[in-house]
Amino acid sequence: MTDTRMRQGRAALAFSFLVQGVAFALLVTRIPAIQDRYGISDALLPAFLAAVPVLAGVGSVVTERVVRRVAPSLVLRWAQPVVLLALLAVGVGQGMIQVALALAVFGLAVGALDASMNMLGVSLQRAYGRSIMLGFHAAYSLGGIAGASLAWLGAHGGWALGVSYAPVVGVLLPLALVGSRWYVDAAAGPVSEGPRGAGSGRGVAFAVLLPFCLVMSFAYIGDSTVSNWSAKYLQDVLGSSEQTATVPYNVYMVMTLLGRTLGDLGVRRFGAAAVVRAGAVLAAAGFALVAGAPGVAAGMAGFTLLGLGLCVLVPQTFAAAGRIGFEKGGPAGSDAAVARLNVFNYVGFLVGSPLVGVIGDAWSYRGAMLVPMVLVLVTVGYARSFEGTGGRYGDGHERARAADVGRDGHRL
Repeated sequence: MTDTRMRQGRAALAFSFLVQGVAFALLVTRIPAIQDRYGISDALLPAFLAAVPVLAGVGSVVTERVVRRVAPSLVLRWAQPVVLLALLAVGVGQGMIQVALALAVFGLAVGALDASMNMLGVSLQRAYGRSIMLGFHAAYSLGGIAGASLAWLGAHGGWALGVSYAPVVGVLLPLALVGSRWYVDAAAGPVSEGPRGAGSGRGVAFAVLLPFCLVMSFAYIGDSTVSNWSAKYLQDVLGSSEQTATVPYNVYMVMTLLGRTLGDLGVRRFGAAAVVRAGAVLAAAGFALVAGAPGVAAGMAGFTLLGLGLCVLVPQTFAAAGRIGFEKGGPAGSDAAVARLNVFNYVGFLVGSPLVGVIGDAWSYRGAMLVPMVLVLVTVGYARSFEGTGGRYGDGHERARAADVGRDGHRL
């Protein structure tokens, strides 16, 4: 595979991550408008919201089986347009049944999309022989910021959901389809639609992946805590204004983008284990500062640290699990490991928000912030697992190891 083909595949995949960030942000930031449009009661809303990650987990499991027969790039090529069309359907539906079906399709397609995107990212990183995974997730963060900004414009202008979503889908859908022509399955060269060796990825035992599954869950518990509770915490606990309460999540997203943009350099220089360990410590410090904050400024500082700390955990966990899977079962083993790990993305998302709410109501919201703090500290104990999978690209040993991997992703 030529260097030009690799660069094209990397750029196309980064754009796919960005598109997904835009689409997901447009959905989650307009939940109040969706609720109002379809008359979804407060009692019924949690069921609608929970259904999306549950079905996304189903989509990820199905994708693990599908990629035994076809390339992940083919799954991604068709899952992304389905996600965008489902988003548009959420905006233009006419009743409860329509929005329920649209959200169900969105959830299933997102699971396939997340799994296949990260499969391609892991295989490209393996072919490059150096850390590039954080860069893909930085593109997702940038898309999230753009999507949230577009959602704010729509809400501020009082636009109907369909009016907000249609132009975005109209622009991104054809671009995503064109960009999919350059997707690269680095394990097998350019896009291949043929069989990939059914069953060859089944040798990845769950016990081997367990540390990474826990880290993924803990990272998303932390992330969902920030996305769902930062505004309420700043306003109700620290006494900020309603306008100021919207700032922490924006700061968190900007710090996530910054940390992921620079993170690959850190992995190359210090190794994956060191970056994961530092990220977990920073995140724990952020939660501790939020929990003990005497005022708004200290709370803001805590959420800033959280963005810098949490942002490195998920990309590195995908990369480490993919390497383990590759060692156990080749390219198909890597794909299977990523798909299984991706399910715990949604487990953490489902657990995080209600966990903080229950503890906050039963005890205090300051105390509730200590729970994700403890969980991310547990991640420090698993950091060695990242080193053991060859995650350190920065030293001579790993450069030599990378040199033993051909441009097509197989050992020479």
